[in-house]
Amino acid sequence: MSYDLMVFNPAVAPRARTTFLQWYGDITRWEEARDYTDPTGMTGNLISFYHLFRRDFPPLNGPHAVALENVDDPYVTDYSFASDAIYLSFAWSIAELAREATLDAALNTAVGFFDVSETNGAIAYDIHDLVSLKRATQ
Repeated sequence: MSYDLMVFNPAVAPRARTTFLQWYGDITRWEEARDYTDPTGMTGNLISFYHLFRRDFPPLNGPHAVALENVDDPYVTDYSFASDAIYLSFAWSIAELAREATLDAALNTAVGFFDVSETNGAIAYDIHDLVSLKRATQ
């Protein structure tokens, strides 16, 4: 089991929670004709988020994957790349740190944020939403 978050392109994500959750469900069926371990072809600022974020949370898989001897490092993150979203799976031991870092990187790159692992997880579409989430956790 992992601690899971998702960042997304807010320009394409539905704004109503019910519709957003349906959209999220569609994305996580993983039915796009793409390699979900490869960040190529994402929309909006998702690629910027990824390249910023992978510095501290290196990918377990894909073209930038860590060496096999490093896969047990708790910061190694399992990334799944959809066209309009990145699904991130972290070790529970770093859940709080991962959430804070994801919010920071989302703020820096203007992508949306969804707390997948929380019941009624927060959804943030813009800078105002992200700042509010950060304040709520401080």
